[in-house]
Amino acid sequence: MSTTQSERLRGLLEPLVAARDLDLEEIEVTPAGKRRVLRIVVDSDEGVQLDECAELSREVSQVLDDSDVMGGAPYTLEVTSPGADRPLTELRHYRRAVGRLIKVQLTAQAGAGELVARITAVDETGLDLEVPGVKGRKPTARRVSFDEIAKARVELEFKSKSDKRDAQQDEKIDENKEEA
Repeated sequence: MSTTQSERLRGLLEPLVAARDLDLEEIEVTPAGKRRVLRIVVDSDEGVQLDECAELSREVSQVLDDSDVMGGAPYTLEVTSPGADRPLTELRHYRRAVGRLIKVQLTAQAGAGELVARITAVDETGLDLEVPGVKGRKPTARRVSFDEIAKARVELEFKSKSDKRDAQQDEKIDENKEEA
C-alpha cells in the first residue's frame, strides 16, 4: 500500500474509530488474487466486542463507498481486534497488558537475551516486572526501561485441567465453610 493511500485511509477512518472510543492500531491492504483485503485493526482499554467490529465495519464500508480512496478495484473489508500475540509497541499496549505474562527480547545494552515476566506496573519510562522464581524460589521484581526492549509480546497462559479441578475444590470448600 502506498504511503499516500495509507495516509488517506488513516485520515478518513481515524475519526470514525475515535468516535467509538477505539484506537486505530493498523491499516493493511494486501493482494488476494484478483481482489485486495483491507484489514483495519482496532482496540481499546476494555477490548473490542464482535458487535462493535460489525457496526464499525458497516460505517467504514459506507465511508469508503462514498470516497475514491480504494480506487475501482474490488476489495474485501475486515475490521478486527488485534490478536493476543501481537507485538507490544505502544505505551497503551503495555498498560493494557498489566497483570499479563509477557516475553521480552532485551537489547544489547540490557544484556540481550529473553525475559519472561508478569507486568505489575507501567509508566512513561518503562515496566515493573515480576520474574517468576525457578525451582521453588520466590519471584523477583525487575525494572526494564522501554529503551532496553527490542521486542515484546503477551504470552498466552492456559490453565491445565488439574488447575481447574483445584479451583473447583477450593470453591466447594469455601461453600462448605459458609454453610457451617
